[in-house]
Amino acid sequence: MDFAFRERTPFKRNRFGSVTGTIVELVPTRVGNRRADGCMLFAMVEDMDGNIVNFVVTPSTYVVDFETLSVGMLCTFWYSMDAPMPLIYPPQYNAVAAARQKNGRMVNVGYYDASFVNEDQTLQLNLDRSVDVRTTNNQYFQGSPANRNLVVTYDNSTRSIPAQTTPLKIVVLCDFCGK
Repeated sequence: MDFAFRERTPFKRNRFGSVTGTIVELVPTRVGNRRADGCMLFAMVEDMDGNIVNFVVTPSTYVVDFETLSVGMLCTFWYSMDAPMPLIYPPQYNAVAAARQKNGRMVNVGYYDASFVNEDQTLQLNLDRSVDVRTTNNQYFQGSPANRNLVVTYDNSTRSIPAQTTPLKIVVLCDFCGK
């Protein structure tokens, strides 16, 4: 018996989840035995449906364009789907990346393969020498961004499947490198 789906590529689960909403509270926090010394922030976010989601913003959280987060700001927060998380309500995640919502700017966080296509196959990157590739601490990235977890900032894309874009900037999430 021949099944049509035998030829399909297997489903891949995204490595990163995201929540978009308004920051309603932003306070210093502690994790475990570490005291609230101002290095970590607790961000309470209300999503578009009125649900509350909490994020811990650590020194390793990459904030796009190094913008200062503040109460009332509409943001998207990304978190690792593979990281351990407490089973509490409202949910609480460690933020891997955060970006303020801006008109005309799009941000995608995910794993990009050797062809620069993301895991859910919705975006393909066209790279040329004009693309700024950095690390999370704003240093020039010296390797290839292929087969890595990336924060991609872009302003327009094609309407193809996958959409194609030449990014404005790529940030390599070195803490989450590899498969």
